[in-house]
Amino acid sequence: MTTTGTTAFNLDLNDLVEEAFERAGSELRSGYDLRTARRSLNLLTIEWANRGINLWTIQQGEIVLTTGQSTYNLPIDTIDLLDHVIRTNSGSVANQTDINISRISESTYSTIPNKLTQGRPIQVWINRQSGATTPTGVNAPTINIWPTPNAPDSQYTFVYWRLRRINDAGDGINTQDIPFRFLPAMVAGLAYYLSIKIQGTDPNRVMGLKADYEEQFKLAADEDREKAPIRFVPRNMMYSR
Repeated sequence: MTTTGTTAFNLDLNDLVEEAFERAGSELRSGYDLRTARRSLNLLTIEWANRGINLWTIQQGEIVLTTGQSTYNLPIDTIDLLDHVIRTNSGSVANQTDINISRISESTYSTIPNKLTQGRPIQVWINRQSGATTPTGVNAPTINIWPTPNAPDSQYTFVYWRLRRINDAGDGINTQDIPFRFLPAMVAGLAYYLSIKIQGTDPNRVMGLKADYEEQFKLAADEDREKAPIRFVPRNMMYSR
């Protein structure tokens, strides 16, 4: 006997929704059924963003800083920043250097007496706006750095690693913006979400689908983690009169 030799299995939106409906004890019968399932799926991926760090949504980006400018926009789909540095001499094999920049809170930033002071940036406040479109524009997430850059434009580059939003569900032919390892969790989660909305669903079935969803997500999330070794070193402090 031989195997297929392929490892390309995936579910497009139609197949994913059909599987979820069947688990919930129903069928995908109408355009509205697909519409309500797509809405639930979008809400499900937002829930995943609230559960913690999804490694496949980490992206690196950079912003070239301008002399005297303190505020810069982040990509509209940014959830949060994980790490960030100030890069000097970007692109220089011999001299490029990444220097740590500390994240501070809004209350700390607000107490800085002179926010226009110029120098090499050492602190950043991340203003996590909604990313929603309003009558006055888009509330994009921003960073406020301090001191403002004192070097010629492009001398300093703010390099960051961000969490982005998971792509929307799309239409019936789209596959989802997740690793294959999370397919069981997504199907289980959508089945649970749909069971809440399907009239006449046995409450025991709803609770069973919820338990299965939590189990499948835990299995996927426990695998989707950093596997590099980590070492904790205590910081010894000296006290004197």
